[in-house]
Amino acid sequence: MKIRKFRVGWVVFSLSAAAVLVYHQVKAAEPSFDCTGVADGSIEAMICQDQELAALDIKLSEVYKQAADKATNEHPPTLKAEQRGWVKGRNECWKADDKNLCVKSEYQRRIAELQARYGLIEATASVTYLCTDQPGSEVIATYYPTDPPTLIAERGDSVSLMYQQESASGAKYAGRNESLWEHQGEATVIWGYGAPELNCKVKP
Repeated sequence: MKIRKFRVGWVVFSLSAAAVLVYHQVKAAEPSFDCTGVADGSIEAMICQDQELAALDIKLSEVYKQAADKATNEHPPTLKAEQRGWVKGRNECWKADDKNLCVKSEYQRRIAELQARYGLIEATASVTYLCTDQPGSEVIATYYPTDPPTLIAERGDSVSLMYQQESASGAKYAGRNESLWEHQGEATVIWGYGAPELNCKVKP
């Protein structure tokens, strides 16, 4: 009889533990927005149903709040408008062949962008490149250990955020119309759409 009671108690305990585990898994899968009103088949619905995407949404919400605190004196204020534009771009992932991968990439890149732009993560290095084929032209690259890795490059009054790309050798970064490919102390830089390559070396 004692054994039976023990077994019954163990079953009750196991069921309770399982219920708690399921509860926490469901709670962990909730994104920063309310899932009750999202449309079936939408990108938001997919995020609500995917624990990894929901976790990325929560992380972005936290990073965005940190960035907003630093952007209070930003003129003109652009962060809110940019975030609304980003949400629209994320929702365009319904057109992608791999919607999950598209949404995941959008979140990772946006988180990395905010962390680098607003200095929410410490830079690993700042390197000045001298571009010899254009005397006086310098490119200053500040590297950040984001996911994916990023750099912010400055050339004159222009600034470009770049993400690390796959490369057979060296480290290659690309932004909207700019790129920087560094290998053994030298770098090939393209600054602007259709612009010629700049051959640069690390400033001593």
